[in-house]
Amino acid sequence: MPRVVSLVPSLTEAVAVTLPGALVGATAWCDHPGDLDVVRIGGTKNPSVDAIVKLGPDLVVANEEENRAVDLTALREAGVEVLVTEVRGVPEAFTELDRVLRACGARSRPGWLDEAESAWARLPDPGHRTRAVVPIWRRPWMVVGRDTFAGDVLARLGVDNVYGGHAERYPKVPVEELRAAAPEVVVLPDEPYRFTADDGPEAFGGLPCALLSGRHLTWYGPSLTEAPRVLGEALRAALR
Repeated sequence: MPRVVSLVPSLTEAVAVTLPGALVGATAWCDHPGDLDVVRIGGTKNPSVDAIVKLGPDLVVANEEENRAVDLTALREAGVEVLVTEVRGVPEAFTELDRVLRACGARSRPGWLDEAESAWARLPDPGHRTRAVVPIWRRPWMVVGRDTFAGDVLARLGVDNVYGGHAERYPKVPVEELRAAAPEVVVLPDEPYRFTADDGPEAFGGLPCALLSGRHLTWYGPSLTEAPRVLGEALRAALR
């Protein structure tokens, strides 16, 4: 079995669940599965290239958005093979997960991946479309813009991103403009910024706010199997 280092939390979970024992290293942000016992090699944005090289991996799995090109280049220059995923929507997630898992030694497609794809294929017609803004950071405020995985996930659940046509993928938008956009709901995930009931909703003057699991909104891995249900329930609760 190849020795694998993962620089992406969702890929870490996917590899660990599918190929126990393949992972030898992961980032400090890789917190699923909860019992994962591997060497921690830094963060997603600041991994230790030296620590990774010392682990002698056969493969490092990464993501073009989550990881820095300079780190991936340094790994390749050190002789390490790097597989970089690019995921901007749910269909690409399934394709890339299959590619990663096979590169990590999987001989067949895992059952959870089939289950996840089936769950997304069975989504009912949402009927009414809901306009939303999707902050991912504050100080400064930043939102989900165009061409993002989270935006595609929400669209499939009947939620249209007000900033989905913005020129930038993650634009900085003052909170006054977010309120003025008059969304029907404000979607507040708990990552990368950890929005909570006491940190985020108060900025939106009484607009309905949906506090969502970032793992289900932004991760592409085993969480995809339950994401439609988990996210759908949270959105419906906010709009009651």
